[in-house]
Amino acid sequence: MNQPFIKQEKIRFQHVDYAGIVFYPRFLEMLNCLVEDWFEEALERPFSKMHETNGIPTVDLKVQFKKAARLGEILTKKLWVKNLGGASILCGFSFEDEKNAICLEGEVTLVNVAFNEDRTDIKAAPFSEEMKNKIASFII
Repeated sequence: MNQPFIKQEKIRFQHVDYAGIVFYPRFLEMLNCLVEDWFEEALERPFSKMHETNGIPTVDLKVQFKKAARLGEILTKKLWVKNLGGASILCGFSFEDEKNAICLEGEVTLVNVAFNEDRTDIKAAPFSEEMKNKIASFII
């Protein structure tokens, strides 16, 4: 059975608001870091190389904030594939605290895109078969 991509992150002062809980935009930054790490570490397609000629923008995002995450806690961030299309990926994600309580969960749709030479036009581009196979290993 396939497994999700998993990373841990410590909640730092930079993540929290005056109440000492994660300020909601920081959760979205953490999600973007998770996606970027997944592409680099698991799919061998680092953003530093990919964004020279194409990209993988978020085109849809659904988020539910379930529980506050506090300064000093360690979050376990999980990402998995729910659906793989020709040029798009629907991923599920969750962030859990040290007691396995879900703090954040949702879905993010990513689209593989290509730019023209002067980067004035962008359009969906199909994944290669090799990339589809790597992504498929995270379908749950």
